[in-house]
Amino acid sequence: MSDFVLSCCSPADLSKDYFARRNIHVIFFHFEVDGESMLDDCGESLPPEELFRRMDAGAMTHTSQVSVGEYEEAWRKLLEEGKDILHITLSSGISGSYQSAMIAKGDLEKEFPDRKLYVVDSLGASSGYGLLVDALADLRDAGKSIDEIYEWAEKNKKTVHHWFFSTDLTYFIRGGRVSKGAGLVGQMLNICPLLNVDYLGRLTTREKVRGKKKVILRTLEKMKQCANGGTEYNGKCYISQSACYDDARQLADMIEKEFPKLNGKVEIYPIAATIGCHTGPGTVALFFFGSERVD
Repeated sequence: MSDFVLSCCSPADLSKDYFARRNIHVIFFHFEVDGESMLDDCGESLPPEELFRRMDAGAMTHTSQVSVGEYEEAWRKLLEEGKDILHITLSSGISGSYQSAMIAKGDLEKEFPDRKLYVVDSLGASSGYGLLVDALADLRDAGKSIDEIYEWAEKNKKTVHHWFFSTDLTYFIRGGRVSKGAGLVGQMLNICPLLNVDYLGRLTTREKVRGKKKVILRTLEKMKQCANGGTEYNGKCYISQSACYDDARQLADMIEKEFPKLNGKVEIYPIAATIGCHTGPGTVALFFFGSERVD
């Protein structure tokens, strides 16, 4: 058994069963729905389908990251048990959680000078962040040391690709990622923006595609272009979705047909509260390992 703890936060958008099975420590973000505070705890406080139903009905949502104090409280218990810690954070390009984690790390290193506490900025989000954590869990289970895994994470985190689209621009407009004018025109023209996460971990619109069928095909094309080995890709592939499972399943079926050497079936997860409060329903996100992100 390893002498360190692999840790992440809940916006990695994997299941509670997954985290338990892979022995990954999880720290929960917070969110509010119409002023009611809850934990983003893998859907236990509020299942994703209910969150999106409420959002469709007009509920107002708000998210908040893990505080410095919460990181310290969670990690102190582990350090007191004599464990070292490798924690992977949500991208600094969309959240301040990395900065909070680094402050907590500095405080705790003074308290526990003999322990190792590494923090990695994933530069990723949702199940793409989760895909990186999964790869690190594989390395841990293969017997790699905390130092080796930390170095691998820093070297390879930009090779996780995030491509996603939305068939409902409402929450992209509300969050300011799409201007109100452009959003209204886009909705009238049935525009589905194709976005990705850039090399700094920021959400970036790459293309404006007209129609859901075309944007699904375009997303598949991006994987063919960017995945390690093209259609010979033999790594894992995750998809996350917000109340549009059929769209995610359609993309997954196409990927499984076009990429016969995948490491297992495409795994589909619901987008949980922290990310979902910003995307709203109608978003499908695709994640895989490929060429390093450089823009």
